[in-house]
Amino acid sequence: MSAVAPVAVPAAPQPVTETDDLQAQARTWIEHQPSLPRPGSGDTLMRWQALAHIAARDLCLAKVLEAHYDAQAILEELGATAPDRDRLGAVWAAEGPAATLRFDRASGTLSGDKPWCSGAGWVDHALVTVRDDGRSRLFLAPVRRASVSFLPQTWQATGMGRVPSGTARFDQVPAIEVGAADAYLQRPGFWHGGAGIASCWFGGASALAEPLLHNARADEPGTVAGLLGEIDLALSPCAALLRELAALIDAQPELPHQKEVVRARSAVERAATLTLDRVGRALGPGPMCMDPAHARRWADLTVFIRQSHADRDWQHLGNLMHREGRAWTL
Repeated sequence: MSAVAPVAVPAAPQPVTETDDLQAQARTWIEHQPSLPRPGSGDTLMRWQALAHIAARDLCLAKVLEAHYDAQAILEELGATAPDRDRLGAVWAAEGPAATLRFDRASGTLSGDKPWCSGAGWVDHALVTVRDDGRSRLFLAPVRRASVSFLPQTWQATGMGRVPSGTARFDQVPAIEVGAADAYLQRPGFWHGGAGIASCWFGGASALAEPLLHNARADEPGTVAGLLGEIDLALSPCAALLRELAALIDAQPELPHQKEVVRARSAVERAATLTLDRVGRALGPGPMCMDPAHARRWADLTVFIRQSHADRDWQHLGNLMHREGRAWTL
């Protein structure tokens, strides 16, 4: 079962205990692993293996660290100077009606609300998008300060609940613009980073299914063996897609590979959804109710994979395939 086999990852700290808080875990991790290979640098697979490894341990920790490493990659791609590597970073790029954040050119500060800010309240700095005359501008701002407040009533999650990801309110926070307008969205790395999220989903789904590998009933004819087989049929092709995509990005880092990224993300999201269902069918409610680590992983994965755009991504993939007009080949 290659899909759930351990992966080779860069050096990492010793496992932390369940009692350690998430912020402490994240800071301990980046102390030992201050950076990962940037997508397209020749070691994209190693980057994704590391993210999958972290996600298999703890999806909330993966959420925080993926954003931190993504912020580093974005700053490098846009030619900006990064803060010290031991400072915990994030990317806050959600838009929508709740986003009222604006940049005041006269004072060089950000004010207003920004929704879906993972790590709000304890990350040190964040890359923050602002819509300005229909264009997306990116700013680097120190966010662990009195002039940035977190609105706790905007985050009531159970799954992924250990990562505060509600609305952050800015009050004249000094910020530095990173890159030109729309550069954040137009760079190839925008899509490459989206595939990195899929590696986190893959790691979480693989860990959720791992108890079936050691279940005695899976060695016998019957339902459990069949459900384990279904999981393998879903996760193993995802591993192949991610490996293939990593090699493609490293070979042509100047291209976004949008179609391949959307395909890989969609395949992993579907495989994770199937895994949630099949593991539940195989093991019943016991682990969900009596095993804290399994129950937390179950809830976290259920929420995390909704970071995909689900049916809209499938439609987008179909549009891309139609425009390309090429049939499937080996």
